[in-house]
Amino acid sequence: MTTTTQAPPVTVPTRQAGSRRRVRPARLVLHAFLICVAVGWLVPLLLAVYASLRPYAETAARGYFSLPHKLSFDYYVDAWQRGGQPRYFINTLLIAVPSVLLTLFFASFVAFLISRRRIRFGKFLLIAFTAGNLLPQQVLATPLYVMYSKIPLPWWMSWPSELLYDSYWGVIAIHVAFQTGFCVFVLTNYMDTVPQELVEASIVDGAGVWRQYWHVILPLVRPALGALGTLEFAWIYNDFFWAVILMSTGDKFPVTSALNNLRSVYFTDYNLLAAGSILVALPTLLVFFILQRQFISGLTLGSTKG
Repeated sequence: MTTTTQAPPVTVPTRQAGSRRRVRPARLVLHAFLICVAVGWLVPLLLAVYASLRPYAETAARGYFSLPHKLSFDYYVDAWQRGGQPRYFINTLLIAVPSVLLTLFFASFVAFLISRRRIRFGKFLLIAFTAGNLLPQQVLATPLYVMYSKIPLPWWMSWPSELLYDSYWGVIAIHVAFQTGFCVFVLTNYMDTVPQELVEASIVDGAGVWRQYWHVILPLVRPALGALGTLEFAWIYNDFFWAVILMSTGDKFPVTSALNNLRSVYFTDYNLLAAGSILVALPTLLVFFILQRQFISGLTLGSTKG
């Protein structure tokens, strides 16, 4: 007859009632730093919103930090109508949406070839794409202006201009060219974390290159695409430099130029400009709220791999 002995019960030390967890000084410093950074980012935004709701005469007499006597949305209505923002919003969408989609498509396919297909000189190509991001865009302003003014568009792309200059296609092309390098770098590193066995299994099932890219890799990098899509839309949407260089017709300018229409020659109502700036910033906030789940996943998922 065998006897079994039971192990003594394990006692887990419990925190006594009323005891507090010790807070390290480093954590206090970190929290204080993060609070200061958050306040530094929020104060200008909140001040712009506050100023856009007050009459300029009251602000000029009492100061921006005084208590209000009247709050209204009159400046928002005035900025929407006087600045012609509906037309400029359409112009911006005609530039930003195709630019983001083309950038993500080209960058994801190049990253797939470098990461999964292991093409010859793939790493050199990745370094070349990354180095292209270090080139200041202003250096190419004059050569691109001369080149765009001499390149004709095909007949099926010749609306609303017959040349690459002063056309939406020209601005879209330059955005895609400059943003693809950064996206290739990010997506290549992200695709390197995808197990190679998944691609090998799809090859065994008879999948070609396109099916490997479209049905296997692309769904797995959706968080990275969401994060890049959010960043790229914000960068391209807020860009005004290339539109000024490569366009001459005012009615084709993006929405950032609508703010200049709110200024007069002898007087500038900064409260009206604040209202116009808030209206211009709303689409980027909307895109972020729609894609915030993919954006956060794309930023944090890579930190748990490897």
